[in-house]
Amino acid sequence: MFISKFGSAPKFYARAPGRVNLIGEHIDYCGYAVLPMAIEQDILIAVEPVQTQVVQLANTNSLYLDFSTSVNNIQINKTKPQWHNYFLCGLQGIQEHFGLNNPTGMNCLLDGTIPPSSGLSSSSALVCCAGLVTLRANGKTLSKVELAEICTKSERYIGTEGGGMDQSISFLAEEGTAKLIEFSPLRATDVRLPSGATFVIANSCVEMNKAATSHYNIRVMECRLATKMESCTHYKNTLSQEKTVFRKRSQWGEGGQLLSKSKGLEWRKMLRLHDVQTKLGVSLEEMLTIVEEVLHPEPYSTEEICKCLGISLEELRSQILSQNMQDVSTFKLYQRAKHVYSEAARVLEFQKICSEAPANALQLLGELMKQSHISCREMYECSCPELDRLVDICLQFGAIGSRLTGAGWGGCTVSMVPTDKLNTFLKNVKKAYYQTDGQRRPLERVNEGLGSFCF
Repeated sequence: MFISKFGSAPKFYARAPGRVNLIGEHIDYCGYAVLPMAIEQDILIAVEPVQTQVVQLANTNSLYLDFSTSVNNIQINKTKPQWHNYFLCGLQGIQEHFGLNNPTGMNCLLDGTIPPSSGLSSSSALVCCAGLVTLRANGKTLSKVELAEICTKSERYIGTEGGGMDQSISFLAEEGTAKLIEFSPLRATDVRLPSGATFVIANSCVEMNKAATSHYNIRVMECRLATKMESCTHYKNTLSQEKTVFRKRSQWGEGGQLLSKSKGLEWRKMLRLHDVQTKLGVSLEEMLTIVEEVLHPEPYSTEEICKCLGISLEELRSQILSQNMQDVSTFKLYQRAKHVYSEAARVLEFQKICSEAPANALQLLGELMKQSHISCREMYECSCPELDRLVDICLQFGAIGSRLTGAGWGGCTVSMVPTDKLNTFLKNVKKAYYQTDGQRRPLERVNEGLGSFCF
């Protein structure tokens, strides 16, 4: 197909895999570790560098139209996130990183086996693959960590405020293991999954494109606002406590020690919920207590946020809220912060159980997965009726744990199923969920720790 399209053969190929997130949803952009693994489904691009400074893109799937543009005039359309815009994100990211004045043109043919808008990171895989081919075509080199960080930043050109999990696992994944991905600095640690279970991915067949809706970015902003409100409120509470101490004790030293605990909590500098925990030097469990103390469950209006932060509505909109958040009038800060801190704790507990491998490891991991889905559904409100139904069906027919995976509002679930019950599980879930709707696709499963689909 490449030859018929471009009249010559490709010179090289690049591949970037999708991923399934076992636990740790919506917390990477808050600074917390996540626990994904790569899957066999991928984005593959055949490439021929050319002398002209033009990029010509074609897709093996006829639903995705051809596209061409000058490499010196990249225009990424945020309002209509078509497939080629994700390629342009990776292209622009590499060009900007190296300051390329005369970037190489390319003929590219793309093939993808990751179901689109399924929560398995097809978009990020395309950005990563585009960055990789641009790097190679221009004769440049980078480490995998550097590539992941550049592609994380460049995907934001399309308007999605992602945190880096998808790009990191796409570059840092290894066969036979899941990874604990940590940030600032970016690093990946092997997590060996226990034997005796298979991870099954089931597609709800409800599609959700992060860049095409505001759900995802609203959650990012709610976490950012919760960060600032926690910082502001905790700082005020600390000062109030200090005044009480000063009245009781007229010794500067003791009051000065209390004051030092609040240093660094200038809310204007705080961007991520992890920053608050780091500055306070407390545990995740203590952060959950702080959430209960300083944030209320009722939604916050923009007026209340402005009053707490001591800023005008104009300052809030110009300095904090992103462009596509200008018309949002209420934010659920308590619920979002509570999910993030509890989910971050579940990730660490998941890794600990895998490392220590107790006799009841599968039951413990399954419970964490179930807790994660409940939090995603009730606190983060990123599930949907179809995902909830699919999770319930999976648990009903033998899954030890099941949860949504990916951004949510559609896409896939991941379930941990005893290997000796796998065939019965697949048969029953297929009948209960998929055969009731002829438009729904069959299940796909991931063998434990292998990061590959088996059909």
